Amino acid sequence: MIEIAPSILAADFSRLGQQVSDALACGVKRIHCDIMDGHFVPNISMGPAIVQSIKPFVAKAGAILESHLMIEEPERYIGDFVKAGADLVTVHVETCPHLHRTLQQIRELGAQVGVTLNPATPLVSLEEVLGDVDLILVMTVNPGFGGQEFIPETLEKIARLKEMLAKRKRAHVHIEVDGGVHTATIASVAKAGATIAVTGTAVFSNSASVAENIAALRKAAG
Repeated sequence: MIEIAPSILAADFSRLGQQVSDALACGVKRIHCDIMDGHFVPNISMGPAIVQSIKPFVAKAGAILESHLMIEEPERYIGDFVKAGADLVTVHVETCPHLHRTLQQIRELGAQVGVTLNPATPLVSLEEVLGDVDLILVMTVNPGFGGQEFIPETLEKIARLKEMLAKRKRAHVHIEVDGGVHTATIASVAKAGATIAVTGTAVFSNSASVAENIAALRKAAG
């Protein structure tokens, strides 16, 4: 079954610890932090202090804390996020002119390595670093805001990525998707080959409880 990685971007920050705990109590094994700088993407979200604040909850559950850096010059801040407790750091191809070096930096600091592609960025841009990553994140919306509509053309991209990884004997690398994933779209991304679905509003932002929302997503995923 596809893993669900709740994105705290959509959580109620006045009770962030409780909402993270509620998700972890449902057996969630990943919590996703969307880090935005107002330059690479048109929004500002959170920094290392938020990551640090939820790390005790995630660590107690034996889960993975992901930091998705949607920021320019991510190499300047990777160390801060690892120090704050990030178990996996994901950087964008589009922000890393020396991508291999940046991925090595994450590994050397002791975190798992992720790389991200925007919807219009071709898979060929990461072909030379497939041996250096633990996770590839395919953006299924243009990054910057939660609650956007899923871009259906990205399904083919996910499927092609799965084939690419298999051909390169990297089938163990996770394919994560982020953007517009909810009960009506999660089955499609799972069928295309995604192994992890980041979802924020479908977990935290409606009248149902976190547990009910996660249960509905799992049921919809099949």
